[in-house]
Order: sequence, then structure tokens, then C-alpha cells
Amino acid sequence: MRSKSEAKKRLEKLRAEINRHRYLYHVLDRSEISDAALDSLKHELDELERQYPDLITPDSPSQRVAGEPLKEFNKVRHSVPMLSLNDAFSEDEFVAWEERALKLLPDGSTLDYYAEVKMDGLAVSLRYRDGVFVRGATRGNGLVGEDVTQNLKTIEAIPLRLEINRLPEKYRARANQEIEVRGEVFMSKEVFDQLNTRQKKNHEPLFANPRNAAAGSIRQLDPKITAARKLDFYAYDLVTDVGQAKHADSHALIRALGFKDNPENAPCADRSAVIRFYQRIEKKRAALPYQIDGIVVNVNDLAVFRRLGIVGKAPRGAIAFKYPAEQATTIVEDIQVQVGRTGALTPVAWLKPVRVAGSTISRATLHNEDEIRRLDVRIGDTVIIQKAGDVIPDIVKVLPALRTGRERVFHFPKTCPVCGSPVIRRPGEAAYYCTNKKCYAQSKEGLYHFVSRPAFDIDGLGPKIIDQLWEQGLIRDQADIFSLSVRDLEPLERFAEKSAANLVAAVARSKNIELSRFIYALGIRHVGEETAVDLAQHFGSIEKLMNVRRDELTAVHEIGDVMADSVIEYFRQPEHRQLVKKLQTNGVQIQSEKRQSRALAGKTFVLTGSLHSLTREEAKKKIRLAGGDVSGSVSAKTDYVVAGSEPGSKLEKAKKLNVSILTEEEFLKILR
Repeated sequence: MRSKSEAKKRLEKLRAEINRHRYLYHVLDRSEISDAALDSLKHELDELERQYPDLITPDSPSQRVAGEPLKEFNKVRHSVPMLSLNDAFSEDEFVAWEERALKLLPDGSTLDYYAEVKMDGLAVSLRYRDGVFVRGATRGNGLVGEDVTQNLKTIEAIPLRLEINRLPEKYRARANQEIEVRGEVFMSKEVFDQLNTRQKKNHEPLFANPRNAAAGSIRQLDPKITAARKLDFYAYDLVTDVGQAKHADSHALIRALGFKDNPENAPCADRSAVIRFYQRIEKKRAALPYQIDGIVVNVNDLAVFRRLGIVGKAPRGAIAFKYPAEQATTIVEDIQVQVGRTGALTPVAWLKPVRVAGSTISRATLHNEDEIRRLDVRIGDTVIIQKAGDVIPDIVKVLPALRTGRERVFHFPKTCPVCGSPVIRRPGEAAYYCTNKKCYAQSKEGLYHFVSRPAFDIDGLGPKIIDQLWEQGLIRDQADIFSLSVRDLEPLERFAEKSAANLVAAVARSKNIELSRFIYALGIRHVGEETAVDLAQHFGSIEKLMNVRRDELTAVHEIGDVMADSVIEYFRQPEHRQLVKKLQTNGVQIQSEKRQSRALAGKTFVLTGSLHSLTREEAKKKIRLAGGDVSGSVSAKTDYVVAGSEPGSKLEKAKKLNVSILTEEEFLKILR
């Protein structure tokens, strides 16, 4: 925990930075950082103020919704403030919010809820008099917004006249006078893509995301421009009291009046039901036609909601339960250099642990010296990190306004941090390399790669066991793995007779290996899984590859000069040729592989999610044997995306690029 004096300085910088970004976001309709990163800064602010409540100032972003109305529109004062919501970023924080609410109610009270999908758009308030739409306003600073009535009229989802007669009789009299409805203006993903396509074609700036595009469209002075943007609207609250007792009643009345509300929204009987709703929406989040960043949980009973009151800027009876962000802010506590299997030195930032995309991140790659300079990242900096799907976390931006003056510039080492040998930077490359080919770090990384799933895939032989075998002198290269015996393993920590026998059996099973996997396992620089397949199917044996000429290599599909030089250089080294021979002497049987057909020739597949009838590696093998190619990322050149259960972000990208999407059953049919 920070000392009070440190917390005060940090709070001052956080408030200034948050206010600046929120002004850009709300007033000028542009962003320098993502919403997720801004949420992370606000969350840190809230936590510090919770620790030191006497440091809270009246102008803190936690005390009011920041931002001023745009001067181009008339100002509108809201009769009921448009409050924002406090955030929960985990189930524990959601439970803590509920427990705080229950403490304010009589003993034995229970709460039921109404859960809504939290749209990533622009909140607006709509006022109707005698059933006719008379005024629409943005949130602004929560008390005063902008009159954007004419622009809102262009949105088909907003009725110009309410269907008062469709209300139950008891509500009609009040609704016929004056009524206020609030909701979210948003742009669908499809419309957003179409808009950016037009922007690019016209050589105009692209919009960063659908939320910014929707906000910018609503604030156009010419309603014709707004109309062309094809905005949409979901109502989420009936502010006017017409006699409704539940928040769920408000949604029923909204629908009766002629508004759309999100069909995913639902009442939840208790906390467990809210958690199930949260999880259900999270699973289908990528497939939704619009962007969301969480759910909104409302106390359903409006009398209880009002009794809970307001704290700071937010009602106690509602909370935004956010999904794990793909971006967050944290602090660089150190920068250390790791040595890979090719000898490349990679700087890694050691971070103050932070939750990103559902996992706790404590390290992020900085790639190379040039990237450190480009970012101007220093030890002690506050940074934005990003993790999308299974991608290794990256630092994408430094926030220099939060510097204290104690940050330290990182200097790249002149010698290998593991073996102390000199390092060199080859012409035309960004990375530095250790000059010692027998560097301990390179040897271990090569062993980790050798036993990995796409290579020999030896079950039970992970980095910790490899480290242990190395320290005991039982292995010094890849071939030594195949001479291990139960007698060697039994005396070691973590091993007993059964576990030793299991590992020896796993090693024995892996001795029969396809040529492409064998080539990949060797760890030849620039040779990945797909290149290894191309080499295996073209040359047919490891002996031919070891003695290949450069012109023969460059004749292979997608093998360029750099890759060809790398293969030639690898097999030119006597120790590498000896390793292949030693592997074969120790029982490794290399199976040649040929394409069984050309049925999928020229077709590129991307796999996402879990397949039930075969493993990911089996699916890749079948595609390759049928003449197809497998890629790890979706692009315009992708022919098919095979979507298993719980697909990742690749599915969403495929939809954006109009790539054909196959179910597992359709994929198997194509293979047959």
C-alpha cells in the first residue's frame, strides 16, 4: 500500500490525466486511449480514494461525470441527472457491491435484479409531451447536455409518436402528459465497417470504434449526415414515474410505447442468476452484432432502488459489471532481458500485476531496443498493456503525464545476461544476439521448443522437468531425452517409480514422428509449422533436406532468400548434423509424408475454438494432407474459418472480412 504522501501525488496525476482523456472522449469525440484503459485508470483512482477517503476532492472524476456540452448545440438541463455507474471488474467486486447495499436495508432483506446488456454507444434522454417527441439530449456532464433532437429524429428506432393506447389503462393518464425515456444510440459492427470502408475510399480519417462513430454522428450539425450513418437505438429506462413498481415494468412499458429494448435483457431472481446471465452474454459477446463491454445490474424494486440513494456520482442500486478488458494500465517495475533458443535477446517488462482479458498479467514483451525507444518506456512508467485472445501481452502506450521524475531509462546490455558473452546486432535486424552458440539459455529454450506440442509433443516433459534433468546432468541436448531410463528418473524429486515409468513411456511413444514435426522441432530460425510442412512434402526425407542446394530451396512454394539461407546455415554446422544422427541412433524414426490429394490445394484454413471429434493438431494434419494450408490468423486471404465450441476473436474478424465460416460438421464434410 502507498504511503499517504505518495497516494496524494498519484491521485493528483490520475485526476488530471483522467479529466484530459474524458474531455477528449466526451467533448471532442476522439480518443487517445481505449475505453478499457481509461476504465483501468479510473479503477485505480477509486481504489486509492477508498483507501484514503480524506484525500477525495470535490473536482475528482469520481465525484462527477466530466465533460462539457459542445458549443455547437443548445444546452439542455436534465430534470433528473443522468448519473453514471460504478464498476465491478470481478465476481468478488459484484458480491461486495450487493453486500454494501444489503447493509443499508432492514435485516433479512433480499434483492432481485434486472440485468441489461451494457451497450457501447452514446446515452441520450428523450422527452415526449402529449405522446409526441419534443426534445432529445445527450448526457453531457450529467446535469447539462446538448440538444440533438433533429439528429435523433433521423433514427428509425426512436418513435416520433408514442403508442399511448397500447399501455394498460392505469398508466395512460400520466403518460399522456410528459414522459422521459433514456437509452443508448449505437452503431452496429456491420454499419461501422461499411462506414470506415467509405471513409478509406474517400481518403478521410477512419473511426477508431463504433462508439466514437455513433457519438460523432449524433453531433453532426447536418441531420442528413446523421441519417446516412444508419444509427440504432435501444431504450433502457423509463425515468418518469407512471406507477411502475419494478425496473422490469419500465421495460415492459417501454416496449408498449413503441421502443426497442435489448432482447437479451432479463430479470434475475438473485445473485446467482446475475452471474449466470453475465456468463451467458460473455460467451455470445463476439457474435453479437454490436459492441458491449459488460452488463448493467439494476435492483429491480424501484422503491428499494430509491431508498438506496446515490453515492458520489452513481446510484447505489445499480452497477456496471464489466467484462475483462483487453487493455489496462499498470506500472513497469523492471525491465529484464531473456535469451531465446536462437540466441536473440528479448527485453521483457516486469509489471505490477493487473487483470487483462480474464487473466492476471505480470510481464509483457518489449520486443527489441528499437521498440523501447519508440515507446520511450522507462522503469517506473505507467503504461497501457494489451492482450487480445491468446496473444502475448504488449505495451502499446506510455502515459508520460503520470511520471514523477523517478523513472529510469533502460540501457540494453552489451553482454549476454546468462553467459556473459558479447552480443551483436546483425545488419538489417532489430534484435541483438548472444555470440556463444553453447549458451545455457539457448540450449534450454531449444529443449523447451523440441518437446512442445507442434514438435515431439512429449506428455509430462515440461520446462520444470527439463530444468531438473539439465541440473542433474542427465541431458545436454535433444537426443539425450531418448536415452533416459526409469533408473535415471526415480531418484529425482517429483518422481517415483510410476511417474518415472510414465515419462519414459511417453518418450518412447514420441520416437515415431512425421518429418514436418521433426523439422519444426529442430528449431531452425525462420522455419515455422507451415514452412516445415512445405519442406517435408517437397523433399520427403531429412537426408535430402540436410544436403539441399540453395536454388532447390528457393524453388519451394513461399521459401524466400532469408529462409533458404537460414536452412543452409543450420545444416552447415557440424553439431546440427551430429544431432540428427544421434537422434536416429537413439531410436527416433522419421516418417516421410506426402500430400494424399490436391482437393484443398490453394485453400487456407484458420481454426478457432475446440473441436470435439479431433484435436487441433489432427485437424491441421488432415488439411495439409489434402493439399490445404493452415494459418494462425485471419486475413483477406483466408478461405475458411473453422469455428468449434467457444471460438475466440478470430470468428469476429472472419465475419468482418466476410470469410466463409464452417461448423465442425461442415469442416468434416469437406475433408471427406
